[in-house]
Amino acid sequence: MYEFRLYIIGRTPKSIDVIEELVRLLEDALDGYYHLDIIDIIDNPALAEKDEILATPALKKVSPEPARTIVGDLSDAETVLLALGLTALREEAEK
Repeated sequence: MYEFRLYIIGRTPKSIDVIEELVRLLEDALDGYYHLDIIDIIDNPALAEKDEILATPALKKVSPEPARTIVGDLSDAETVLLALGLTALREEAEK
């Protein structure tokens, strides 16, 4: 099971778009074999500080190791998958 944390600031239209796009991407790549926590840093600044999140949106792959974080535009699926080390999964699914 893959575990991710998505850090956002508030429930803005942009944040909601990021969440929806990310869920589609993770469903396509991991077929439900993941858990996504959505963390609003306004409500939980301590966790953002612990994970050294300085900008949003930020997506952290918590497990399996190695942990990886991508910050900023999450709309390019290939870039997100590459940054998280998930490109091999997509290639296998396409076969």
